[in-house]
Amino acid sequence: MPRDYVERILKARVYDIARESPLDPAPRLSRRLDNNVLLKREDLQQVFSFKVRGAYNKICSLSAEDRARGVIASSAGNHAQGVALAARQLGVTALIVMPKTTPRIKVDAVRDLGAEVVLHGSSYDDAREHADELAGERGMVVVPPFDDREVIAGQGTVALEILRQHGPDIHAIFVAVGGGGLIAGISAYVKSLWPHIRIIGVEPEDAPSMHHSLEAGERVVLEHVGIFADGVAVKQVGAEPFRIARQCVDEVLLVSTDEICAAIKDIFEDTRSIAEPAGALGVAGLKRYVEREATVGATLVAVDGGANVNFDRLRHIAERAELGERREALLAVTIPERPGSLQEFCHAIGARSITEFNYRYAGVGDAHIFVGVELRDVESDRDALITGLADRGYPVVDMTDNEMAKIHIRYMVGGRSGSVGEELLYRLNFPERPGALLRFLTHMGEHWNISLFHYRNHGADFGRVLIGVQVPSNETAAFQTFLSDMGYDYVEESANPAYELFLS
Repeated sequence: MPRDYVERILKARVYDIARESPLDPAPRLSRRLDNNVLLKREDLQQVFSFKVRGAYNKICSLSAEDRARGVIASSAGNHAQGVALAARQLGVTALIVMPKTTPRIKVDAVRDLGAEVVLHGSSYDDAREHADELAGERGMVVVPPFDDREVIAGQGTVALEILRQHGPDIHAIFVAVGGGGLIAGISAYVKSLWPHIRIIGVEPEDAPSMHHSLEAGERVVLEHVGIFADGVAVKQVGAEPFRIARQCVDEVLLVSTDEICAAIKDIFEDTRSIAEPAGALGVAGLKRYVEREATVGATLVAVDGGANVNFDRLRHIAERAELGERREALLAVTIPERPGSLQEFCHAIGARSITEFNYRYAGVGDAHIFVGVELRDVESDRDALITGLADRGYPVVDMTDNEMAKIHIRYMVGGRSGSVGEELLYRLNFPERPGALLRFLTHMGEHWNISLFHYRNHGADFGRVLIGVQVPSNETAAFQTFLSDMGYDYVEESANPAYELFLS
């Protein structure tokens, strides 16, 4: 057990700049889950994130000589603001390297705190490599985002406050995991003093760095990470956080994008504050744990890690929250293409609210509709709805968990073309910056024809694109090479049933 961290955390100098954040009850969520749910409100720090704790403690630990050299950090968001604020408080020069894809609101926030900003590359890894180069050139001191003892100790003061505010009568604490600094600090402190308290990490299903590392018994490097919860989109956890996690973390849960959105809504309904996706991971994991373990009457703490969310992401979050709460089903239903068939289908749905309905006349034969239907409180209601429709003779495909259908198809129903041959369909993540599409098209040249294209801004650092390309069978390998060379994350969707029903 890393007991040396208890002393480090007790001595951490964070309160010159950080506040002791409240441990607020979540009454609505508590009633719904039949447990005592408490939220550790790190979204109420000056930079709306816990990151300022570790950044300040690290810079405080530097010698006067090192402080005079200035500090440098790489980040696309919360760590950048934490370092900038801490440096300003201590009168230290700060330089922050951020990817060019970083939203303007975050860049401006860092500059407003007095730091110099350098925009470089299209990913965090690009920015980190450039920051290391600049640190060598300018002789500046690097402030790591998570893999550092002083940073971990600063974040660990969150646990010190939780136990002081409530005491040890806690069943479990749920903590978001990115690089691992926060959960390392919290778990090292808690397990050294009160080992009966469970420490449970939470990661997105598409960014399971710590989950996979603990399973493998060594740090793994993910080939791709999801971008929705950008605050925890880390391909490899830190070496020191991983060492501590192996000793002190009980388990790491994985949650979906829809569950994260539902958790954001839960936090809003109890606090009237809006968490960023990474900030809501703790609540999402808490809910999944309660469902799995059938836990009743326990005190459960979720760390609300931050509130740095772009306003234009809220539309997407709201759309997905109902799915995450399992209050909506998305279905593809085949109905006869004849007068009165829509009315008959609505009768089959019964006394339920229809949240979405997409239909377009397609000639003789059958028609496919994309419909969202409100569910009742029980999870089995979706199965009952689908069974009821099937019993009435309606072929049904459940699209509720189909990512392509939720991001793209629901906005494209009616765009079918019967004359496109040799079409392949891909979902890609484009860097959200001017010229990204032009770069893609320039590299593709005129060799392959684009037969379908859908893009919708979700307020993230990356744009989500659905693209159809006509590729002769003997050129499939060449096209795959082209995609790999571009370096964009992509998923082939040519066999997705949503594509077959509505677009092909």
